[in-house]
Amino acid sequence: MKNFLAGATVACILASAEILRELHTFEVRHYSIPLPKMKKEEKRKVLFLTDLHGKEYGKENRRLIKKIREEKPDYILIGGDMLTRTKKETEQKALRLFSHLAGICPVYAANGNHEQKMKENLEDYGTRYEKYKEAVKSTGVHLLENDSVSLHLGGQPVKVTGLEIPLSCYSRVKREELRVSQISERVGVSEKEEYQILLAHNPAFISQYWEWGADLVLSGHLHGGIVRIPGIGGVITPQFKLFPRYSGDMYQKDGHISVVSKGLGTHTVNVRLFNPAELTAVTFYGSKSQD
Repeated sequence: MKNFLAGATVACILASAEILRELHTFEVRHYSIPLPKMKKEEKRKVLFLTDLHGKEYGKENRRLIKKIREEKPDYILIGGDMLTRTKKETEQKALRLFSHLAGICPVYAANGNHEQKMKENLEDYGTRYEKYKEAVKSTGVHLLENDSVSLHLGGQPVKVTGLEIPLSCYSRVKREELRVSQISERVGVSEKEEYQILLAHNPAFISQYWEWGADLVLSGHLHGGIVRIPGIGGVITPQFKLFPRYSGDMYQKDGHISVVSKGLGTHTVNVRLFNPAELTAVTFYGSKSQD
């Protein structure tokens, strides 16, 4: 019994130390994706940030900004929840970071459920979202609220769309299922002339995003599942759902791809175990032979 208690004590101490380490560090997670119209010798890099929740790595995020510069991205995409709506001070932390990012390369941001709840729940938040939105624009970051922008990655035309789904689809109790028609109502029908990247904060509806026509979905929201088990994935979401299907990895089906980031911050449940925060880097490479 004594040996068991001693072992359990050591395990708790080690787990606590690992949690503390992971809450103050992040890693760069790299993925590679081919583009059909990009020439073989070409490469372009896109960085994806999500779920910062006002977290700072070093004073005013200097460590994070340094690493982003070192990655030399062509574009930066943001997946939402860069602030925590119940902590007003996190707005300024997000805005300071945005100002730095816009000086590195073009930046396009979608909203997560925290920004969207500020936007739609006027009784609770008043004009906070409108002021935040104007401040985001003033940093040089382009905000995609159920809107799209057309870009080029090498010779590949790309459309980036920022999607806001009904808030009822985030509900912890009796969550509404998202319909493909609801996506089309918000952002239009996907057109196949361009490679379609969809910034969709909630990964619970990846199959609907793919059916709508997304070639690549970039999501976050679940913070990697808080605790991860090798070979299994995330254990529990911040919404207390066990073993989410999509919690932090690359998933593929019938030519469609989804990358779910483990995110950069936490809120409410301030725990990470075997689940390091991440800056997500996607390198697109050419698969087209040179004429």
